[in-house]
Amino acid sequence: MRKIEHLGIAVRDLEKANDLFKKLLGTSSYKEELVEGEGVKTSFFMIGETKIELLEATSEGSPIAKFISKRSEGIHHIAFDVEDINAEIDRLKSEGFEILNEVPKVGADNKLIVFLHPRSTNGVLVELCQERG
Repeated sequence: MRKIEHLGIAVRDLEKANDLFKKLLGTSSYKEELVEGEGVKTSFFMIGETKIELLEATSEGSPIAKFISKRSEGIHHIAFDVEDINAEIDRLKSEGFEILNEVPKVGADNKLIVFLHPRSTNGVLVELCQERG
């Protein structure tokens, strides 16, 4: 793993959250994106070399909607940038980590993504991200 790529924060209302984070961080969101496969609308802020990703559910059955109904708004996941996502999947599986989706899928911000189950990472949802070629 090369660096923290972003922190994902689940929000109920992306427009209100964008306003709040713009005031908090002193900068505007540089990108909004709909990721239909994940049932989420995202907004990104850049702070130094790290991104903050705000996530709003687009349907009641989406993972973000379920997260908010159980835990409310807040930090949803931490994402790490990796050079070779398939090699990292193999490495982490051999170390005993539980991979939620062993086949990388397309995520926001031109990334291939894979998630590790929180029960194998001390309760933290971990995302691996690789820039798509």
